[in-house]
Amino acid sequence: MDRGDGPDGGTGADGEANADGKTGTDTGGVALFVDGPNVLREEFDVDLDDVRRAGEAEGPLVTTRLYLDEHATPGLIQAAEARGFEVVVTSGDVDVKLAVDAARFAAERRMDTLAIASRDTDFKPVVETANGYGIRTLAIAPGEFGRSDALRNAANGSVTLDGDEVDADEVDATEGGDETDTEPTWHR
Repeated sequence: MDRGDGPDGGTGADGEANADGKTGTDTGGVALFVDGPNVLREEFDVDLDDVRRAGEAEGPLVTTRLYLDEHATPGLIQAAEARGFEVVVTSGDVDVKLAVDAARFAAERRMDTLAIASRDTDFKPVVETANGYGIRTLAIAPGEFGRSDALRNAANGSVTLDGDEVDADEVDATEGGDETDTEPTWHR
């Protein structure tokens, strides 16, 4: 049965790929979903390594997916795969595929934290759904001007990738508090 995990399968409870593409329900960790067309834009100058580090700051990654449309260049796909991303290319709407996969992960409790890198408010219902399952949520914005306040406000935490360096202590200090003035950022 195709569960949207791609041909190479998913990650098991021990972090290794399962032949059937399923992730164990006791995996914990972070599921990182990246909305490529909305994040990897020239005006944001986002580095995929920074996106990955933002997800890893929340815990071990159980899946790391970059969603792209059919216009993605082979160089981008190769670069993403070299950085450990599973690339999902769709001829349809990238947002729909990402939202369905993220909601499925939440419903199956395949992670402790759902991290979505996007500037798209359309993902607010996915974040709210994950919150409803008791899953921690993280909104990763590609930059200050690429941030969706609705997505950020729906999530338990947020990170803005805008070129200022921050250390892990600063990220931990924002947990559970008002993030208006202390929102963490990541250096490229």
